[in-house]
Amino acid sequence: MTKEAAQKNYTAKNINVLKGLEAVRKRPAMYIGDVSSRGLHHLINEVVDNSIDEALAGYNDFIGITLNKDGSVTVEDKGRGIPVDMHPEEKKSALEVVMTVLHAGGKFDKNSYKVSGGLHGVGVSVVNALSEWLKVKVYRGGKTYFQEYKCGISQSDVKEIGKVDKNKTGTVVTFMPDKTIFRVTKFKFDIVCERMRELAYLNKDITIKVTDVIEKEEETFHFKGGLNEFVQYLDETRQALHKPIYIQGERENTPVEIAFEYNDGYNENIHSYVNNINTSEGGTHLVGFKTALTRTLNNYAYKNKLLKENGLVLTGDDFREGLTGVISVKVMDPQFEGQTKTKLGNSEVKGVVETIVGEKLSEFLEENPAFGKKIIEKCLRAAEARAAARKARDLIRRKNALDSMDLPGKLADCSINDPQHCEIYIVEGDSAGGSAKQGRDRRFQAILPLRGKILNVEKAKLNKILENNEIKTIIAALGAGIGEDFNIENTRYGKIIIMTDADVDGSHIRTLLLTFFYRYLKELITSGKVYIAQPPLYKIKKGKEEIYAYDEKEREEVLKRMRGKGKKEEDTTLVTSEEDMIEENPEIMDKKILISRFKGLGEMNPEQLWNTTMNPETRTILQVNLESAAAADKVFETLMGDVVEPRREFIEKHAKYANLDI
Repeated sequence: MTKEAAQKNYTAKNINVLKGLEAVRKRPAMYIGDVSSRGLHHLINEVVDNSIDEALAGYNDFIGITLNKDGSVTVEDKGRGIPVDMHPEEKKSALEVVMTVLHAGGKFDKNSYKVSGGLHGVGVSVVNALSEWLKVKVYRGGKTYFQEYKCGISQSDVKEIGKVDKNKTGTVVTFMPDKTIFRVTKFKFDIVCERMRELAYLNKDITIKVTDVIEKEEETFHFKGGLNEFVQYLDETRQALHKPIYIQGERENTPVEIAFEYNDGYNENIHSYVNNINTSEGGTHLVGFKTALTRTLNNYAYKNKLLKENGLVLTGDDFREGLTGVISVKVMDPQFEGQTKTKLGNSEVKGVVETIVGEKLSEFLEENPAFGKKIIEKCLRAAEARAAARKARDLIRRKNALDSMDLPGKLADCSINDPQHCEIYIVEGDSAGGSAKQGRDRRFQAILPLRGKILNVEKAKLNKILENNEIKTIIAALGAGIGEDFNIENTRYGKIIIMTDADVDGSHIRTLLLTFFYRYLKELITSGKVYIAQPPLYKIKKGKEEIYAYDEKEREEVLKRMRGKGKKEEDTTLVTSEEDMIEENPEIMDKKILISRFKGLGEMNPEQLWNTTMNPETRTILQVNLESAAAADKVFETLMGDVVEPRREFIEKHAKYANLDI
């Protein structure tokens, strides 16, 4: 077709209008992030957000979440119940409008909700659109109302189906995720609990109960202490230096609530929220807190002669070493920006937080001089370590991001210079490193083999960390610097892929590396640059056919297919070595299936490693992301901290999800 003909044929009929919730079903990732586990669990959060809005408005004190036997989820609350009367513009029940129209709901009406949670305001209608079916019950005015939907389409008008006590109000939503949309449809109790625990800490008047009917697990979250308890929970395996300092106030219709404490560790763990949304990229509320903390503590130290006029100068980093805190603000019209739209941009909030923290913290320090002295002493020790760290950092600072003179000798770099098209594999051991170097595409894949385990950064100061050879090698190879020198723009690779063995040692090395990235190069994670390679666990061979399986479930599926339709297990023989495959009687060669278990990457030859783990066309790599920074902080501290009992409990609880070769 010529250009002119194409122009003539491009008319109004070529413009597709996606009606109702069709757009959500066509492009689900635009509304919930993705269609894997993360997006699946986001469905629950969207429904719960409505119940939290009722709590913020003062009408709800309970949320119940049930993971049902059939794979569906029920979310119930004791709020006012979604209105069921006729909507003046849509000419149908307000309940149906809320459930079927994008951007519909009380949160867009300032008279209904002063503030509301939910990042995009798309709400429960998106859940409805992405569900095979959804049923909603409303208790309101002494009556029970009901409506059912399939793929977001109502199956009938809203019906009155019974009467209840006039004091009973609330909404019950049950939905079944659509298997044709989601790659994963099984909800995980632990993932649901992470977010619900967080919400219960942030809203101390609410009780949230999570029940898993299949696994017979149940958790109830209610924290009268609110943010104080949240901070203590985050610091559960650390030694706190004092009780949490609690600050509360309101200016310009912006309520501010903050709790923080210092511990004997070296990491800064500040988690910030706006209307219950985890602002993992920070924003103006976090800047206001940091500014006020630094200024107030500095003034207090000089005023009380805890610092000498011409002595060591304390910086913001010194005041935040070993600080665990939670900041929660409620903003009427929050403006979000940043890489993942989780950074607060409202400029007025900085001044509000700064003023409240400055006033309240000054009062606290005057009334508690012993606390003040202890905090300043810790900050001074941090400043001394920072000076030592600067000397260590100077030794590994790169003159130029692409200057090969500064690159570590064991790095096999790629030939392309554009970071966007380059990736680096951080590989466990020289053996696997050798296979990876031979098997890679040297145009865009760099290989950095590590010898042994890196330092556990959870238990060390920065100056000690920078003395570790393996860490120095990683910093030099990545090129982005560390600490005060860190600049993500200088990162030499678009993808940083951790590739370790599928055994206990490999898991430990991977956790050590992730701990280092999380604590000192977190922006690499939040910008989506860090990945985990997924090497196969098994090679399954029958005759000339070879297939790789990445877990036990996939192995069983391959075995079932190789045995053939209708064949039983006894019709085939499983062997574990090539020698056992060779038989004098060729008639039974086809009945033998070889299963090889890879214990290490070094067992694979270069071609196998490329085909299974490094070829972008066929590999599986998992992107590391932070759904909840608070939950991530808790996991790293539990796994890598000093206290043994919580670590043992964590491993015992999660052992069923791990591949352990003990």
